[in-house]
Amino acid sequence: MDAAEVRAFGELGGQALASPAVTVRDVHAAFAKRVFGALGPIGAPVRVMHDGISRAAYASVSAGLRVPLQAGGRAIASRRLPGGRSMADTTPGAFALGALNGMWGDTIATSHPELAIELSIRKRGRIVTPDSGGLAEAYGEEATGKLAVFVHGLCENDASWRSGYGGRLQRELGYTPLYVRYNTGLHVSDNGRRLAEVLDHVVGGWPVKVHEVALIGHSMGGLVSRSACHYGDAGGHEWTGKLRHVFCLGTPHLGAPLERGANALDWALSRLPETKPLGRLLNIRSAGVKDMRYGNCVEEDWCDCHPDELLTDRCTEVPFLPSANYYFVGATLTRDPDHPAARLVGDVLVQFASASGNGPRRRLPFHIDNGHHVGGINHFQLLNHPSVYEQLRKWLTRRALPAAA
Repeated sequence: MDAAEVRAFGELGGQALASPAVTVRDVHAAFAKRVFGALGPIGAPVRVMHDGISRAAYASVSAGLRVPLQAGGRAIASRRLPGGRSMADTTPGAFALGALNGMWGDTIATSHPELAIELSIRKRGRIVTPDSGGLAEAYGEEATGKLAVFVHGLCENDASWRSGYGGRLQRELGYTPLYVRYNTGLHVSDNGRRLAEVLDHVVGGWPVKVHEVALIGHSMGGLVSRSACHYGDAGGHEWTGKLRHVFCLGTPHLGAPLERGANALDWALSRLPETKPLGRLLNIRSAGVKDMRYGNCVEEDWCDCHPDELLTDRCTEVPFLPSANYYFVGATLTRDPDHPAARLVGDVLVQFASASGNGPRRRLPFHIDNGHHVGGINHFQLLNHPSVYEQLRKWLTRRALPAAA
Protein backbone atom coordinates (compact mmCIF):
# COMPACT_ATOMS: atom_id res chain seq x y z
CA MET A 1 0.00 0.00 0.00
CA ASP A 2 1.15 3.54 -0.63
CA ALA A 3 1.13 6.13 2.16
CA ALA A 4 -2.28 7.62 1.31
CA GLU A 5 -3.91 4.17 1.33
CA VAL A 6 -2.35 3.27 4.68
CA ARG A 7 -3.63 6.51 6.19
CA ALA A 8 -7.11 6.02 4.74
CA PHE A 9 -7.29 2.42 5.94
CA GLY A 10 -6.30 3.53 9.43
CA GLU A 11 -9.07 6.11 9.49
CA LEU A 12 -11.66 3.70 8.12
CA GLY A 13 -10.57 0.92 10.46
CA GLY A 14 -10.80 3.21 13.46
CA GLN A 15 -14.29 4.32 12.49
CA ALA A 16 -15.43 0.73 11.90
CA LEU A 17 -14.00 -0.43 15.23
CA ALA A 18 -15.71 2.39 17.12
CA SER A 19 -19.04 2.03 15.31
CA PRO A 20 -20.45 -0.79 17.52
CA ALA A 21 -19.72 1.29 20.63
CA VAL A 22 -21.70 4.19 19.14
CA THR A 23 -24.59 1.84 18.36
CA VAL A 24 -24.59 0.39 21.88
CA ARG A 25 -24.51 3.95 23.27
CA ASP A 26 -27.54 4.98 21.24
CA VAL A 27 -29.50 1.83 22.16
CA HIS A 28 -28.64 2.38 25.83
CA ALA A 29 -29.74 6.01 25.60
CA ALA A 30 -33.08 5.05 24.00
CA PHE A 31 -33.86 2.48 26.71
CA ALA A 32 -32.82 4.91 29.43
CA LYS A 33 -35.05 7.62 28.00
CA ARG A 34 -38.05 5.29 28.08
CA VAL A 35 -37.35 4.20 31.67
CA PHE A 36 -36.75 7.70 33.00
CA GLY A 37 -39.73 8.97 31.05
CA ALA A 38 -41.91 6.47 32.91
CA LEU A 39 -40.49 7.60 36.26
CA GLY A 40 -41.32 11.24 35.56
CA PRO A 41 -39.95 14.08 37.74
CA ILE A 42 -38.91 11.68 40.48
CA GLY A 43 -36.23 10.20 38.26
CA ALA A 44 -34.88 13.51 36.95
CA PRO A 45 -31.88 13.84 39.34
CA VAL A 46 -30.77 10.28 38.66
CA ARG A 47 -31.25 10.78 34.93
CA VAL A 48 -28.94 13.80 34.86
CA MET A 49 -26.21 11.86 36.64
CA HIS A 50 -26.79 8.73 34.55
CA ASP A 51 -26.65 10.60 31.23
CA GLY A 52 -23.45 12.41 32.14
CA ILE A 53 -21.67 9.25 33.23
CA SER A 54 -22.83 7.18 30.27
CA ARG A 55 -21.83 9.86 27.73
CA ALA A 56 -18.37 10.09 29.23
CA ALA A 57 -17.96 6.32 29.38
CA TYR A 58 -19.04 5.71 25.80
CA ALA A 59 -16.92 8.61 24.52
CA SER A 60 -13.91 7.09 26.25
CA VAL A 61 -14.57 3.61 24.85
CA SER A 62 -15.16 4.97 21.35
CA ALA A 63 -11.97 7.02 21.42
CA GLY A 64 -10.03 4.08 22.84
CA LEU A 65 -11.11 1.93 19.92
CA ARG A 66 -10.78 4.56 17.19
CA VAL A 67 -7.74 6.66 18.01
CA PRO A 68 -4.98 4.00 18.26
CA LEU A 69 -5.77 2.53 14.84
CA GLN A 70 -6.02 5.92 13.18
CA ALA A 71 -2.83 7.14 14.84
CA GLY A 72 -1.08 3.91 13.87
CA GLY A 73 -2.13 4.37 10.25
CA ARG A 74 -0.77 7.91 10.19
CA ALA A 75 2.48 6.82 11.81
CA ILE A 76 3.04 4.01 9.31
CA ALA A 77 2.13 6.29 6.42
CA SER A 78 4.64 8.90 7.53
CA ARG A 79 7.44 6.32 7.30
CA ARG A 80 6.60 5.14 3.80
CA LEU A 81 8.34 6.57 0.78
CA PRO A 82 6.11 8.38 -1.71
CA GLY A 83 5.10 6.54 -4.86
CA GLY A 84 4.75 3.10 -3.27
CA ARG A 85 2.84 0.35 -5.08
CA SER A 86 -0.92 0.75 -4.86
CA MET A 87 -3.09 -1.98 -3.34
CA ALA A 88 -5.12 -1.99 -6.55
CA ASP A 89 -2.10 -3.36 -8.46
CA THR A 90 -1.81 -6.51 -6.33
CA THR A 91 -4.20 -9.46 -6.44
CA PRO A 92 -4.91 -9.58 -2.66
CA GLY A 93 -5.28 -5.80 -2.60
CA ALA A 94 -7.67 -5.86 -5.54
CA PHE A 95 -9.90 -8.40 -3.78
CA ALA A 96 -9.83 -6.39 -0.53
CA LEU A 97 -10.66 -3.13 -2.29
CA GLY A 98 -13.36 -4.84 -4.32
CA ALA A 99 -15.13 -6.09 -1.20
CA LEU A 100 -14.67 -2.76 0.61
CA ASN A 101 -16.00 -0.74 -2.32
CA GLY A 102 -18.90 -3.11 -2.80
CA MET A 103 -20.21 -2.67 0.71
CA TRP A 104 -19.45 1.04 1.25
CA GLY A 105 -18.12 2.33 -2.08
CA ASP A 106 -20.41 5.35 -2.39
CA THR A 107 -19.32 6.64 1.04
CA ILE A 108 -15.66 5.80 0.38
CA ALA A 109 -15.71 7.70 -2.92
CA THR A 110 -16.55 10.85 -0.95
CA SER A 111 -14.69 10.39 2.34
CA HIS A 112 -11.64 8.33 1.30
CA PRO A 113 -11.14 8.65 -2.48
CA GLU A 114 -7.70 7.04 -2.17
CA LEU A 115 -9.50 3.72 -1.69
CA ALA A 116 -12.25 4.27 -4.25
CA ILE A 117 -12.02 2.23 -7.45
CA GLU A 118 -12.33 4.12 -10.73
CA LEU A 119 -13.95 2.22 -13.59
CA SER A 120 -11.20 1.08 -15.94
CA ILE A 121 -10.09 -1.63 -18.33
CA ARG A 122 -7.46 -3.86 -16.73
CA LYS A 123 -4.99 -6.31 -18.15
CA ARG A 124 -3.32 -8.63 -15.65
CA GLY A 125 -4.47 -6.24 -12.94
CA ARG A 126 -2.91 -3.12 -14.46
CA ILE A 127 -4.87 -0.16 -15.84
CA VAL A 128 -5.02 0.13 -19.62
CA THR A 129 -5.25 3.69 -20.92
CA PRO A 130 -8.25 3.63 -23.31
CA ASP A 131 -6.68 5.58 -26.16
CA SER A 132 -4.90 4.41 -29.30
CA GLY A 133 -1.44 4.48 -27.72
CA GLY A 134 -2.43 2.74 -24.50
CA LEU A 135 -4.50 0.09 -26.25
CA ALA A 136 -1.77 -0.66 -28.80
CA GLU A 137 0.80 -1.00 -26.03
CA ALA A 138 -1.39 -3.32 -23.95
CA TYR A 139 -2.83 -5.53 -26.70
CA GLY A 140 -0.60 -5.07 -29.74
CA GLU A 141 -0.68 -8.04 -32.11
CA GLU A 142 -3.25 -9.95 -30.05
CA ALA A 143 -5.93 -7.32 -30.84
CA THR A 144 -8.69 -8.68 -33.07
CA GLY A 145 -11.86 -7.14 -34.45
CA LYS A 146 -14.01 -9.03 -31.93
CA LEU A 147 -14.09 -7.80 -28.32
CA ALA A 148 -15.40 -9.78 -25.35
CA VAL A 149 -15.86 -7.35 -22.45
CA PHE A 150 -16.10 -8.98 -19.00
CA VAL A 151 -17.96 -7.07 -16.26
CA HIS A 152 -17.70 -8.53 -12.76
CA GLY A 153 -20.31 -8.52 -10.01
CA LEU A 154 -20.81 -6.98 -6.56
CA CYS A 155 -17.68 -6.99 -4.35
CA GLU A 156 -15.71 -8.74 -7.11
CA ASN A 157 -12.96 -7.48 -9.42
CA ASP A 158 -11.44 -8.28 -12.80
CA ALA A 159 -9.35 -11.08 -11.27
CA SER A 160 -12.56 -12.95 -10.49
CA TRP A 161 -12.64 -13.97 -14.17
CA ARG A 162 -9.06 -15.27 -14.26
CA SER A 163 -8.62 -18.81 -15.60
CA GLY A 164 -12.18 -18.52 -16.88
CA TYR A 165 -13.86 -17.87 -20.22
CA GLY A 166 -11.72 -15.11 -21.72
CA GLY A 167 -8.69 -17.20 -22.63
CA ARG A 168 -10.78 -19.92 -24.25
CA LEU A 169 -12.84 -17.44 -26.25
CA GLN A 170 -9.59 -15.91 -27.47
CA ARG A 171 -8.04 -19.22 -28.49
CA GLU A 172 -11.12 -20.87 -29.93
CA LEU A 173 -13.20 -18.03 -31.38
CA GLY A 174 -10.79 -15.14 -31.84
CA TYR A 175 -12.28 -12.74 -29.29
CA THR A 176 -9.92 -10.36 -27.48
CA PRO A 177 -10.92 -10.35 -23.80
CA LEU A 178 -11.15 -7.02 -21.97
CA TYR A 179 -11.68 -6.99 -18.22
CA VAL A 180 -13.49 -4.15 -16.47
CA ARG A 181 -12.90 -3.15 -12.84
CA TYR A 182 -15.28 -0.75 -11.11
CA ASN A 183 -16.63 0.46 -7.76
CA THR A 184 -19.63 -1.80 -7.20
CA GLY A 185 -20.81 0.34 -4.29
CA LEU A 186 -21.87 3.13 -6.65
CA HIS A 187 -25.26 3.12 -8.34
CA VAL A 188 -25.54 0.70 -11.25
CA SER A 189 -26.60 3.62 -13.44
CA ASP A 190 -23.43 5.58 -12.58
CA ASN A 191 -21.26 2.61 -13.52
CA GLY A 192 -23.32 1.94 -16.64
CA ARG A 193 -22.89 5.50 -17.87
CA ARG A 194 -19.15 5.40 -17.21
CA LEU A 195 -18.73 1.99 -18.86
CA ALA A 196 -20.49 3.30 -21.97
CA GLU A 197 -18.01 6.18 -22.14
CA VAL A 198 -14.97 3.93 -21.68
CA LEU A 199 -16.17 1.49 -24.34
CA ASP A 200 -16.63 4.40 -26.74
CA HIS A 201 -12.97 5.35 -26.20
CA VAL A 202 -11.84 1.72 -26.55
CA VAL A 203 -13.66 1.11 -29.84
CA GLY A 204 -12.52 4.46 -31.20
CA GLY A 205 -8.86 3.80 -30.33
CA TRP A 206 -8.66 0.02 -30.90
CA PRO A 207 -5.59 -1.05 -32.93
CA VAL A 208 -7.74 -2.74 -35.61
CA LYS A 209 -11.23 -2.12 -36.91
CA VAL A 210 -13.86 -3.44 -34.47
CA HIS A 211 -16.76 -5.26 -36.04
CA GLU A 212 -18.23 -7.10 -33.05
CA VAL A 213 -18.62 -6.41 -29.31
CA ALA A 214 -19.90 -8.89 -26.72
CA LEU A 215 -20.65 -7.93 -23.11
CA ILE A 216 -20.42 -10.69 -20.50
CA GLY A 217 -21.64 -9.68 -17.03
CA HIS A 218 -21.74 -11.72 -13.84
CA SER A 219 -24.40 -10.83 -11.26
CA MET A 220 -24.46 -7.02 -10.90
CA GLY A 221 -22.24 -6.92 -13.99
CA GLY A 222 -25.23 -7.93 -16.10
CA LEU A 223 -27.19 -4.92 -14.83
CA VAL A 224 -24.21 -2.63 -15.45
CA SER A 225 -23.92 -4.04 -18.98
CA ARG A 226 -27.62 -3.41 -19.70
CA SER A 227 -27.26 0.08 -18.22
CA ALA A 228 -24.22 0.78 -20.43
CA CYS A 229 -26.21 -0.27 -23.49
CA HIS A 230 -28.95 2.19 -22.54
CA TYR A 231 -26.62 5.13 -21.95
CA GLY A 232 -24.39 4.30 -24.92
CA ASP A 233 -27.40 4.20 -27.24
CA ALA A 234 -28.78 7.45 -25.79
CA GLY A 235 -25.39 9.10 -26.29
CA GLY A 236 -25.02 7.92 -29.88
CA HIS A 237 -21.84 5.96 -29.10
CA GLU A 238 -20.22 4.09 -31.96
CA TRP A 239 -19.75 0.87 -29.99
CA THR A 240 -23.47 0.22 -29.54
CA GLY A 241 -23.82 -0.24 -33.31
CA LYS A 242 -21.20 -3.00 -33.12
CA LEU A 243 -22.77 -4.70 -30.10
CA ARG A 244 -23.96 -8.20 -31.00
CA HIS A 245 -24.23 -10.09 -27.70
CA VAL A 246 -25.10 -9.30 -24.06
CA PHE A 247 -24.70 -12.22 -21.65
CA CYS A 248 -26.06 -12.02 -18.10
CA LEU A 249 -24.78 -14.73 -15.75
CA GLY A 250 -26.73 -14.99 -12.50
CA THR A 251 -27.93 -11.41 -12.86
CA PRO A 252 -30.69 -10.25 -10.46
CA HIS A 253 -32.80 -8.58 -13.16
CA LEU A 254 -35.78 -8.54 -10.80
CA GLY A 255 -33.75 -8.09 -7.63
CA ALA A 256 -32.19 -10.23 -4.91
CA PRO A 257 -34.01 -11.59 -1.82
CA LEU A 258 -31.12 -10.86 0.56
CA GLU A 259 -31.31 -7.10 -0.12
CA ARG A 260 -35.10 -7.13 0.13
CA GLY A 261 -34.76 -8.87 3.49
CA ALA A 262 -32.24 -6.25 4.65
CA ASN A 263 -34.62 -3.49 3.56
CA ALA A 264 -37.52 -5.02 5.50
CA LEU A 265 -35.38 -5.57 8.60
CA ASP A 266 -33.97 -2.04 8.42
CA TRP A 267 -37.49 -0.63 8.13
CA ALA A 268 -38.74 -2.71 11.08
CA LEU A 269 -35.80 -1.73 13.30
CA SER A 270 -36.35 1.95 12.57
CA ARG A 271 -39.87 1.84 14.02
CA LEU A 272 -38.73 1.88 17.68
CA PRO A 273 -36.24 4.27 19.33
CA GLU A 274 -34.56 1.32 21.07
CA THR A 275 -33.81 -0.51 17.82
CA LYS A 276 -33.37 2.47 15.52
CA PRO A 277 -29.57 2.59 16.09
CA LEU A 278 -29.33 -1.02 14.90
CA GLY A 279 -31.28 -0.01 11.81
CA ARG A 280 -28.83 2.82 11.15
CA LEU A 281 -25.92 0.38 11.43
CA LEU A 282 -27.57 -1.97 8.93
CA ASN A 283 -28.43 0.92 6.63
CA ILE A 284 -24.84 1.93 5.90
CA ARG A 285 -24.73 -0.59 3.04
CA SER A 286 -23.88 1.03 -0.28
CA ALA A 287 -26.09 2.44 -3.04
CA GLY A 288 -24.93 -0.42 -5.26
CA VAL A 289 -26.13 -3.01 -2.76
CA LYS A 290 -29.49 -1.24 -2.48
CA ASP A 291 -29.82 -1.27 -6.28
CA MET A 292 -29.95 -5.06 -5.98
CA ARG A 293 -33.31 -4.84 -4.18
CA TYR A 294 -35.23 -4.82 -7.48
CA GLY A 295 -32.49 -4.68 -10.11
CA ASN A 296 -32.11 -0.94 -10.73
CA CYS A 297 -30.48 -0.24 -14.10
CA VAL A 298 -31.00 3.44 -14.83
CA GLU A 299 -31.19 6.64 -12.82
CA GLU A 300 -34.98 6.82 -13.08
CA ASP A 301 -35.21 3.61 -11.03
CA TRP A 302 -33.88 5.24 -7.86
CA CYS A 303 -33.91 9.04 -8.10
CA ASP A 304 -36.66 11.19 -6.55
CA CYS A 305 -37.51 8.56 -3.95
CA HIS A 306 -36.31 7.59 -0.48
CA PRO A 307 -33.57 4.93 -0.79
CA ASP A 308 -34.97 2.97 2.14
CA GLU A 309 -38.68 2.99 1.41
CA LEU A 310 -40.21 -0.37 2.23
CA LEU A 311 -40.16 -2.91 -0.61
CA THR A 312 -41.22 -0.64 -3.47
CA ASP A 313 -40.28 -1.70 -6.99
CA ARG A 314 -39.87 1.45 -9.12
CA CYS A 315 -37.82 -0.15 -11.90
CA THR A 316 -38.58 0.87 -15.45
CA GLU A 317 -38.02 -1.51 -18.32
CA VAL A 318 -34.88 -0.71 -20.29
CA PRO A 319 -35.41 -1.88 -23.90
CA PHE A 320 -32.94 -4.32 -25.41
CA LEU A 321 -30.91 -2.80 -28.24
CA PRO A 322 -32.11 -4.14 -31.60
CA SER A 323 -28.57 -4.78 -32.85
CA ALA A 324 -27.82 -7.33 -30.13
CA ASN A 325 -29.03 -10.64 -28.78
CA TYR A 326 -29.48 -10.76 -25.01
CA TYR A 327 -29.00 -13.98 -23.07
CA PHE A 328 -29.32 -15.18 -19.48
CA VAL A 329 -27.74 -18.04 -17.57
CA GLY A 330 -29.29 -18.87 -14.21
CA ALA A 331 -28.21 -21.44 -11.63
CA THR A 332 -29.88 -23.33 -8.81
CA LEU A 333 -28.40 -25.41 -6.03
CA THR A 334 -30.69 -28.28 -7.01
CA ARG A 335 -30.63 -30.00 -10.37
CA ASP A 336 -34.32 -29.31 -10.89
CA PRO A 337 -35.12 -25.56 -11.23
CA ASP A 338 -38.73 -26.26 -10.19
CA HIS A 339 -37.75 -27.88 -6.90
CA PRO A 340 -39.18 -25.90 -3.94
CA ALA A 341 -35.67 -25.30 -2.58
CA ALA A 342 -34.54 -24.00 -5.99
CA ARG A 343 -37.46 -21.58 -6.13
CA LEU A 344 -36.67 -20.32 -2.65
CA VAL A 345 -32.88 -19.91 -2.68
CA GLY A 346 -31.92 -20.16 -6.36
CA ASP A 347 -28.12 -20.10 -6.56
CA VAL A 348 -27.92 -18.84 -2.93
CA LEU A 349 -27.93 -15.13 -3.90
CA VAL A 350 -30.22 -14.91 -6.94
CA GLN A 351 -33.45 -16.78 -7.62
CA PHE A 352 -33.90 -18.33 -11.06
CA ALA A 353 -37.01 -16.24 -11.79
CA SER A 354 -34.92 -13.10 -11.27
CA ALA A 355 -31.97 -14.38 -13.32
CA SER A 356 -34.35 -15.22 -16.18
CA GLY A 357 -36.22 -11.92 -15.86
CA ASN A 358 -39.52 -13.74 -15.58
CA GLY A 359 -41.61 -12.42 -12.71
CA PRO A 360 -45.30 -11.82 -11.98
CA ARG A 361 -45.05 -8.04 -12.55
CA ARG A 362 -42.04 -7.62 -14.84
CA ARG A 363 -40.73 -9.76 -17.66
CA LEU A 364 -37.60 -9.13 -19.72
CA PRO A 365 -37.94 -9.97 -23.42
CA PHE A 366 -35.31 -12.71 -23.68
CA HIS A 367 -35.80 -14.87 -26.77
CA ILE A 368 -37.03 -18.34 -25.86
CA ASP A 369 -33.74 -19.87 -27.07
CA ASN A 370 -31.57 -17.31 -25.28
CA GLY A 371 -31.85 -18.72 -21.77
CA HIS A 372 -29.99 -21.51 -20.01
CA HIS A 373 -30.28 -23.19 -16.63
CA VAL A 374 -27.37 -24.86 -14.82
CA GLY A 375 -28.32 -27.08 -11.90
CA GLY A 376 -26.27 -28.09 -8.89
CA ILE A 377 -24.00 -25.04 -8.69
CA ASN A 378 -23.92 -21.80 -6.74
CA HIS A 379 -23.77 -18.14 -7.75
CA PHE A 380 -19.99 -17.84 -7.91
CA GLN A 381 -19.43 -21.03 -9.89
CA LEU A 382 -21.06 -19.23 -12.83
CA LEU A 383 -17.76 -17.34 -13.18
CA ASN A 384 -15.93 -20.46 -14.31
CA HIS A 385 -17.96 -23.54 -15.20
CA PRO A 386 -17.65 -25.84 -18.22
CA SER A 387 -21.40 -25.96 -18.83
CA VAL A 388 -21.62 -22.17 -18.86
CA TYR A 389 -18.69 -21.83 -21.26
CA GLU A 390 -20.10 -24.40 -23.66
CA GLN A 391 -23.40 -22.53 -23.72
CA LEU A 392 -21.63 -19.20 -24.36
CA ARG A 393 -19.67 -20.81 -27.18
CA LYS A 394 -22.83 -22.30 -28.67
CA TRP A 395 -24.59 -18.94 -28.68
CA LEU A 396 -21.58 -17.10 -30.12
CA THR A 397 -21.20 -19.50 -33.02
CA ARG A 398 -24.82 -19.90 -34.07
CA ARG A 399 -26.79 -17.79 -36.46
CA ALA A 400 -28.22 -14.69 -34.75
CA LEU A 401 -31.82 -14.78 -33.54
CA PRO A 402 -34.21 -11.86 -33.02
CA ALA A 403 -33.57 -10.17 -29.66
CA ALA A 404 -37.19 -10.17 -28.53
CA ALA A 405 -39.30 -13.18 -27.64
